[in-house]
Amino acid sequence: MSLFKNVLYFQAGLGVLANMFLLLFYAFIILGHRPKPTDLISCQLTFVHIMMILTGGDIWITDIFETLNIENDFKCKTIFYISRVMRGLSICTTCLLSVVQAVTISPSASLLAKFKQRLKMYLIYAFFCIWSFNLFYSSNQIFYAGGFTNLSETNQMKVTKSCTLLSKNYIIRGLILTVSISRDIFLVGVMLTTSTYMVIVLFRHQRQCRHLHSISHLRASPEKRATQTILLLVVFFVVMYWVDFILSSTSVMLWMYDPIVLTVQKFVMYAYPTITPLVHISSDNRIIIMLENMQSKYHQNFF
Repeated sequence: MSLFKNVLYFQAGLGVLANMFLLLFYAFIILGHRPKPTDLISCQLTFVHIMMILTGGDIWITDIFETLNIENDFKCKTIFYISRVMRGLSICTTCLLSVVQAVTISPSASLLAKFKQRLKMYLIYAFFCIWSFNLFYSSNQIFYAGGFTNLSETNQMKVTKSCTLLSKNYIIRGLILTVSISRDIFLVGVMLTTSTYMVIVLFRHQRQCRHLHSISHLRASPEKRATQTILLLVVFFVVMYWVDFILSSTSVMLWMYDPIVLTVQKFVMYAYPTITPLVHISSDNRIIIMLENMQSKYHQNFF
């Protein structure tokens, strides 16, 4: 188990470092240049992923709370609440990123084209809505999460070494589960719909280009590369999200968290926040050019 924990720490550390680099890059773009709408969304998504990793289990934030001698019950409520808020923001923001990219690449004759001019203004409303909803909806964690007290109590389910979940009334549990499933199905459905639309747009664009140019001279445009990146992230997110959802839902329904299942769930939970910044870094030409310039300057100064 110690080997798994070391791998988990390595995965979490890699995710935090990659996301921190990406967050600084997007902050530089937003403050110093004219950012694209997707830059604003990616910046928020990067921040959300940093918080997801830090609050995803017995990682650094729990250690920080222990060094500050903060009451265990308050610590657990805070960690569970932030973790659930960030988990909800992750799926909402990923869905928003997919929708905005679909609008961005939509042909001028399509119905979505009319939203392009006011896209940044719509983003402000979208950010406000998704933050408000998730902050309010996840507030139930304040009441049902707490510090570990007595293992013999059947109304407690231990999920970390010092935190438990208290059992809910069947009606409340059913209501929360229904809202969660409805939200997830709706957002995943929107992501799959916009992804299908983007695939169709890219296919039509590729077919038009073949009529105008030889295939050997075709080059992927920045919009096409960005769209392919988002499509890859959406597919990976949907797979990881539903694996995590099935594991967590099964554990809650059985009212038992097996240590192995919990470890696997943490791997799954950290997978998307870790892979996302690496995909962005390797596919964004702006980042690649910046890193190449830094490398060339380093070689000039060193040699």
